[in-house]
Amino acid sequence: MPLPVPFGQFVPGDSPVHRLDPRVKIALAAAYTVVLFASRGWPGLGACALVALGAIALSGVPWRLALRGIQPIAILLLITLLINALAWRPPVAILRIGSLGISGSGLMTGLYFVVRIVLLVLGTSLLTLTTSPVALTDALSTLMRPLSRVGVPVDDVAMMFSIALRFIPTTAEEAEKIVVAQGARGARFDEGGPVKRARAWLPVLVPLFVNLFRRADDLAIAMESRCYTGVGRTRLAEQRMSAADWATLVVGVTVAAIAVILL
Repeated sequence: MPLPVPFGQFVPGDSPVHRLDPRVKIALAAAYTVVLFASRGWPGLGACALVALGAIALSGVPWRLALRGIQPIAILLLITLLINALAWRPPVAILRIGSLGISGSGLMTGLYFVVRIVLLVLGTSLLTLTTSPVALTDALSTLMRPLSRVGVPVDDVAMMFSIALRFIPTTAEEAEKIVVAQGARGARFDEGGPVKRARAWLPVLVPLFVNLFRRADDLAIAMESRCYTGVGRTRLAEQRMSAADWATLVVGVTVAAIAVILL
């Protein structure tokens, strides 16, 4: 049975989001992030949620893949919620355990930050789900081109970003294969206390890191054998922005600026 597409891996398609210029998608993702962190209440998060969910629906990416990025940060979300909800001897508590209690205001604050993190993952993961690594590398290289005048190795930095993004789904896929293999040999990851569960993951982490280092070494050898230097790199297809791309960029940035002021 084939494994599902890992989180962050490019999903080919012909939707309007897929056809959008990668540089526009990067700019819109940055504008979305600014609005998300500049919002000062639930109306701002609601507007960002509508944008993120609408973009996912427009892209045609399966919802299970778009929502899959939330699973790895589930523990972070829980910690964020508890840190904000728990208080020492709160005057008014929804639930009290000894001197610790869960205050209503703290719980709402924790939920606010949890929703913000979830929306950040949903909105930004759509960039890698609808853009191929090659197109994303070319877009980053083009956007950072002015920095080359001050000695910044733009092409090398863009390549490193691209490889890092590409290794996210590769790592997830590798870990999934190891978990399945260990489970077939009788390993259990959902039994016992926290210490026992942490020890159960050691047979997964060790081969995972070994395989990652092996992949990195193979990649370095392959790049060296092809005489890759990052200087004067040519492209098979030059990225050119159409009128629709410019219109989307102007409208998106304008709406984001207005949202920052109003929300």
